[in-house]
Amino acid sequence: MPRRKPFSNKQKKKQLQVKREKKRGDTGSGQSSRNASAERGVRRDRQSDTSDSETTDIKRINQQPGSRDSRYDPNRFRLHFEKESKEDVENRKKIAQVRILQPVPERELEMDVSQVYPEEQGLDFPRRPSWHYGMQREELLRKEEVAFQQFRQALYSRNAPGTLSHFEHNLETWRQLWRVLEMSDVILLIVDIRYPVLHFPPALYHYITGPLQKQVILVLNKVDLCPAPLVLAWKHYLTTHFPSLHCVCFTSHPGQPYSTLLQKRRMRKKSGWSRAGGPIHIMRACQEITAGKVDLSSWEKKIQRDAVAMGTEGDWTDDGAETVVMEHHSDVAMEMNSPTQERYKDGVLTLGCIGFPNVGKSSVLNSLVGRKVVSVSRTPGHTKYFQTYYLTPTVKLCDCPGLVFPSRVDRQLQILAGIYPVSQLQEPYSSVGYLCERTPYMSALKISPPGQSADPMAPAVHAWTAWDVCEAWAEKRGYKTAKAARNDVYRAANSLLRLAMDGRLSLCLHPPGYTQGKVGVAPRVGRNRSPAGTKA
Repeated sequence: MPRRKPFSNKQKKKQLQVKREKKRGDTGSGQSSRNASAERGVRRDRQSDTSDSETTDIKRINQQPGSRDSRYDPNRFRLHFEKESKEDVENRKKIAQVRILQPVPERELEMDVSQVYPEEQGLDFPRRPSWHYGMQREELLRKEEVAFQQFRQALYSRNAPGTLSHFEHNLETWRQLWRVLEMSDVILLIVDIRYPVLHFPPALYHYITGPLQKQVILVLNKVDLCPAPLVLAWKHYLTTHFPSLHCVCFTSHPGQPYSTLLQKRRMRKKSGWSRAGGPIHIMRACQEITAGKVDLSSWEKKIQRDAVAMGTEGDWTDDGAETVVMEHHSDVAMEMNSPTQERYKDGVLTLGCIGFPNVGKSSVLNSLVGRKVVSVSRTPGHTKYFQTYYLTPTVKLCDCPGLVFPSRVDRQLQILAGIYPVSQLQEPYSSVGYLCERTPYMSALKISPPGQSADPMAPAVHAWTAWDVCEAWAEKRGYKTAKAARNDVYRAANSLLRLAMDGRLSLCLHPPGYTQGKVGVAPRVGRNRSPAGTKA
């Protein structure tokens, strides 16, 4: 019997592709069809990446497969960050393998907003250039591109290489911010309570309250991840330094804390934070701002009905859910929309929802609408397009994709805050080291040095590095490489970073002076709920 000829996966894939083309009736060959598909993808990239088409130092993140519908490009608003050199990545990897982890004093967790956004460094954000109705669309787009390039050149001229954090280089996403600021009467600026100074750019606050003459409601999201005294301390700090702010506390996951580090889901139970309380607080702040110029009684009734219709497990149900009108805005309508000084046009309050990636913006929007209308993901840059939702006939909500403003914060802290996608990291070990030096990782992970038994009576004399932590976690979780069956340290590092993003290994920044005035040390592992009856 003759020996069977090997048939590789590549040949099988090519065979299936030819069959599909024959079924569709394509007359061209498979190779030409693949070339045409590639050319279409290149054209889509060139159309969407207008802001940096001439640069090669930009890394485009979260590439999505193209659709046959040419009217919508899923990659138009994906994250564009500055590329890191291979030398820097390899150098950080080597340091993570040899540098001994040293616990950082709790005072080092205190961070002032001026440390993240120093005024003397010109950490502004790009503004939309002036225009008039006599301009053509192409002329306006070219003017915006020139202004954005000038903004980046000025920013890099005032900051040395390597000192700036990751920030958005995609002009299309900044254009969405301009539209939301122009269309909205009140701005909802959403921040993660664990890292509020990272997510609160003072330049944006001063621009909204100054030239635009609009009000800002600061939504302190994920308050169940921090102790109640820390929430109150951040609220006092922000309202003191920025008097025009209206601070509101919010959570989308009220309930008991995680009993174990790897618990799949938390039990729903009454606690100091409630999901229904967040929309009520935002509505009260809007009532104070509008001062009776807009009838918000229908919004208040809707919030009450949504609270009743919410399931007993705290999840939204389809029964009793109200219909919410949703609009998709065309590019032409948005680009030729001028800022207007008229507030509450036709008796409608327009709320603009702005925030960094992964601060829980989509969860806040779902809570305001009363049902799931935006998919939620811990991947930064998940929201890809501009939408508006009519909560009631008198309240409209505008959603904007997540934006990363330029700052001087450590890039490792940016990664822990969820600003940079963990799945796209080339070197996650330095971020793991940053986390371990600031959290009680040994008591939380319960790991032992690689190759040693987990004997609780054995003396803890091992000098840990970030690489050792990842290797020990891979050994405990059973993460192995496919071929050599070694400990998969890269997968372990990603797992640890995702635990930090989810709040199971919670790292919380403190306002200046918090450590000195604190009475007791609050736990920093897992989600923390405030005591019943505590208000923030």
